[in-house]
Amino acid sequence: MVGVAWFVLIVSGFFEAAWAVSLKLSNGFTRPWWVLSFAVTALISFAGLAWAMKQLPAGPAYAAWTGIGAALTAVVGMVWLGDGVSTLKLVSLGLIVSGVIGLNLAGGGH
Repeated sequence: MVGVAWFVLIVSGFFEAAWAVSLKLSNGFTRPWWVLSFAVTALISFAGLAWAMKQLPAGPAYAAWTGIGAALTAVVGMVWLGDGVSTLKLVSLGLIVSGVIGLNLAGGGH
């Protein structure tokens, strides 16, 4: 069941990136379809996180969820939304991913 919880958590991280991008594209909640996309993807993301955290330790689960969402949102921003790309940004994304992996490898939970 822990494997399923990790799968749900990872998918929820993707939905976190989706709601963050939808929030950006909603232009301050002025574009109704993007507002709807934000609401639906946020609900799915938080529901998946809540379900997964019933099985997983809070720290690593939350770190993985936010790390996936933050990294994917940054990549989408750089690739499709015109955010700048720099070596420092790419290294920082690598550090986020490395930190999440390290936290999970450190164990201490279920």
